[in-house]
Amino acid sequence: MPKCVYCGKEYEIHKGLTLISKDGSVNYLCSSKCRKNMSMKRRKVRWVSKSQHVKEALKEMKEKKKKSK
Repeated sequence: MPKCVYCGKEYEIHKGLTLISKDGSVNYLCSSKCRKNMSMKRRKVRWVSKSQHVKEALKEMKEKKKKSK
C-alpha cells in the first residue's frame, strides 16, 4: 500500500494518483485535495497536522496497552 507524500495516509493502490517526475522520482497522492494543495506548495494545513497528531496518539495508546498486559 502506497503512502501519500502530502498527508502521510496509506491508501489502496487503485484509488490514488501516482506522479512520476522527469528525474525518475515517484510521488503518491491519495486524493485530488492533496494534489491541489501540494501544487500550491501549502505545507501547514490544519487537516494534515490534525490527522498526523491523531495517528500518533493512537499509536501511543496501543503501545501503552501492550506494555500494561
